[in-house]
Amino acid sequence: MGNKGHAFDPVVLREYDIRGIVGETLGEADARAIGRSVGTLVARAGGRFVAVGYDGRLTSPALEAAVVEGVTQCGLIALRIGRGPTPALYFAAHMLGADAGIMVTGSHNPPSHNGFKMVLGGKPFWGKDIQALGAAARAGDWVSGMGRALAVDIMGAYVARLSAGYRAERGLTVVWDAGNGAAGDVVAALTPTLPGRHILLNETIDGTFPAHHPDPTVEKNLAQLKDAVATHKADLGVAFDGDGDRIGAVDGRGRVVWGDQILAVLAREVLPRHPGAPILADVKASQVLFDEIARLGGRPVMCATGHSIIKTRMREMNAPLAGEMSGHIFFADRYYGFDDGVYAAVRLLDAVAACGQSLAELRDSLPSVVNTPELRLDVPEARKFVLVGEIKARLAGVPGISVDDTDGVRVKTVDGWWLLRASNTQAAVVVRCESGHADGLERLKHQVREQLAASGVTTPEL
Repeated sequence: MGNKGHAFDPVVLREYDIRGIVGETLGEADARAIGRSVGTLVARAGGRFVAVGYDGRLTSPALEAAVVEGVTQCGLIALRIGRGPTPALYFAAHMLGADAGIMVTGSHNPPSHNGFKMVLGGKPFWGKDIQALGAAARAGDWVSGMGRALAVDIMGAYVARLSAGYRAERGLTVVWDAGNGAAGDVVAALTPTLPGRHILLNETIDGTFPAHHPDPTVEKNLAQLKDAVATHKADLGVAFDGDGDRIGAVDGRGRVVWGDQILAVLAREVLPRHPGAPILADVKASQVLFDEIARLGGRPVMCATGHSIIKTRMREMNAPLAGEMSGHIFFADRYYGFDDGVYAAVRLLDAVAACGQSLAELRDSLPSVVNTPELRLDVPEARKFVLVGEIKARLAGVPGISVDDTDGVRVKTVDGWWLLRASNTQAAVVVRCESGHADGLERLKHQVREQLAASGVTTPEL
């Protein structure tokens, strides 16, 4: 008997994952089809095991059950690790020797959203893989069999592995904001194993996110953390996104330490063990970071934005450390090379405690620059890449600038740099500018406005 195929809503098949609004563009039939499609790839490659986990969203248990059903319909064994952060699923797939992993998670999106992140053969499953999965599901190109599900408790081992990342002799006073996200239980189990004093905020997993939106790269979401750091006179505070694969931080003076600054602090600890090694960061990162990596004896490598892209490049280059402005931090030094917000937090605490300086002092030791936040300008899906191409063509041969087209255009001038790239996840372009001084920043912003205006885009935000 032939399989009846399944058609996904095309908007849910994204570059790095599958995401949609539950009940509108995403449902249990989609979850079942993902289980069957990934399961078919595993079965045809001679594999047997698929690890499956889910985050704290209200819709996640039902979607997880449907994924498991799809996997077992391929004759495979679904290893159900239960509720937790996305990195726990990556850890489980690695430790259990699973052939693939499927995580039900809406990441940092609103409560009505959900989705899936996947690994296959220990590698990120993204881009063309996701499009091919959609085509296979539409054709009903699935194997059939009688599999089964096994519940596997890996959270204790995962917490122990996180704890092993801390080696410093002294402890710190730290505030942890789990944001009611999927890392809450892990943080609650981890912190008693670490030296120092630990204050927990929003550690109860709640898919309605009652305290604040679980995205630590948006400064207003860190207000509660800043207040708690001040109240408890803490050395620093850390925060996580909805599925625990990204980190945010504030120093003891209540200032945000952005993703590239966190990476600079971590590079200082990692590079002495890996002299000359490549350290990867995305095109949105500050020039300060790339200069600091070089100063520390590392080799700075600028990558396209996207956690799947960076994980892939990191493996190819055998890099010990990588990161993104968005707070994805990847350790291959003493870890597995995937993005893990809680492990990054442990290593950040360890680096601060071991060096004898505060996070605020480490932040202040970096050159001071002025920059814009990451600005997103709405541009139609069909226009965004064309727009970037137009600007790149106009900049060709312009004297006094250099253009890096790793991901969009990153333009370097005597005043600093500016970036314009098409978003992979939204109908938008992303703009960022950075200079050593305010006048230079204004000139950079003027250049961006001129280029966008020449392509018919007005920029009131810039």
